[in-house]
Amino acid sequence: MGTVSPSAPLPRAVFFDLDDTILSFSAGADECWARVCARHVGRLPGIDTPALRAAIDESRDWFWSDDERSRAGRLDMGRARRRIVGRAFDELGLDAETVALELADQFTLEREERVHLFPGALETLVALRDRGVPLALLTNGGARFQRAKIDRFELASHFEIVLIEEEFGVGKPDERVFRRALDHLGVAPGETWMVGDSLRADIAPAVALGLHSVWVDHRDAGLPEDAPASPHRRVVRISELLV
Repeated sequence: MGTVSPSAPLPRAVFFDLDDTILSFSAGADECWARVCARHVGRLPGIDTPALRAAIDESRDWFWSDDERSRAGRLDMGRARRRIVGRAFDELGLDAETVALELADQFTLEREERVHLFPGALETLVALRDRGVPLALLTNGGARFQRAKIDRFELASHFEIVLIEEEFGVGKPDERVFRRALDHLGVAPGETWMVGDSLRADIAPAVALGLHSVWVDHRDAGLPEDAPASPHRRVVRISELLV
């Protein structure tokens, strides 16, 4: 989304979310579900792919609609997907636990394989570090999954501090996550950017704490009417930050 401008005004520090901010994570999830459902539906007599997809979609909506289930699910995505598919099979009256487990695990494997860096993301981190801006990575989720992605894309060296929900003990939007990063970097909220895709987990707490909030609208959908907070800035990719 353009080139880095050497004259762009910079904050004292920048906090980044990981999934769907630096890494493209959720894009293609529906396609992946469709593929694994089509692959396994032949083992489920009387069920076609649209019915299986619909049941899984309903189960996904149910699972992630509850804060406690969501937090537990984030900490172990593989187990969460097994629970989602298992509930869908129960709703369809299917007694096929082995198929359910294999379908859920295949989805997890393929989703992790499809994760990739957004164009220009790594270059943006390097440019900020080269210009003396310390960075913090604040990500929700389980240590195993998040550390695997951080290691795979060699991201840790770009950050002064990495806070993962399971390791730290709480996740965003809990203000303790942001305050820990502020304290570690020795910066004030007003001189710090928070960059993330979640209006609830990234933007709302940043606004409440006085950070400059940058919303990554990676789907380019625009701010919804029921947004929990209004970001100070909207970008589609973090490569726009220094343009």
